[in-house]
This record gives sequence, C-alpha cells and structure tokens, in this order.
Amino acid sequence: MDIEEKPPFDTPFEWVGGEAQVRALVERFYDLMDLEPDYQALRASHGSSLQAARDKLFMFLCGWLGGPDLYVERFGHPRLRMRHMPFSIGILERDQWLACMNQAMGEVQVDPVLRERLNKSFFQTADWMRNRGA
Repeated sequence: MDIEEKPPFDTPFEWVGGEAQVRALVERFYDLMDLEPDYQALRASHGSSLQAARDKLFMFLCGWLGGPDLYVERFGHPRLRMRHMPFSIGILERDQWLACMNQAMGEVQVDPVLRERLNKSFFQTADWMRNRGA
C-alpha cells in the first residue's frame, strides 16, 4: 500500500471526529431534510417527528464508522433492508438521501477525502435499500 493511500486515522469514526461530530452530522442531516425543499419527498417519508430517526441514525453511524456499536447494543443487528421495507424507497428518495447527507457532510466539514469515500459507501447502501423501481 502506498503511504499516501493510508487514512490518517485507524477508523472513519476517528477520522470524522468521534461521537460529537457524528451527532453534529446527523443533526445537520435531519435539519436540512426538514428545511430544504429539495428533500421534500425524503422528509415526507419520515412522519411528523424526526427525533427517533435522528437517534437511530446517530447510533447506527457510530458503529458503522468503526466507533461504539450503540445501535447493535440497543436494537440488535441493523437489518437495514428489512427495517426500511415499510417505507417506499425509490430512486428519488435514494438520491435525496444521498444529496442531503453529502450537503450535511460538507456543512459540518467532514474531510473531503473521507467525504468522497463515505459518499461511495452511502450510495451502495442507499441503492440496495430501494424497494421500488422508480
């Protein structure tokens, strides 16, 4: 491995800045979803309150990024696709989720190299979550 390819931290969790920064990212993500007209379809799929979603995404991302496995400790295996089946997720919702997360990462100043890597991983997961064609 080329020395330039090695990330500056052992885990993306450390690289992003730990729990406080993951929380800031999640809060900004849901604030943007609530405020920006470009994310209207995504917001509509979340019901009247975003608090439970905020808490679950925070716990999930901590573990997914290599930090404490808060989500698994509380809820067990994430089973993301199964847990999202009740929601209609198509290309529009996928793309709005990805755009909202990318904007949030930019606004909380996630390192650009990490942001690019996370965007690739988020795309793969978000695309896999789709349960309708369009």
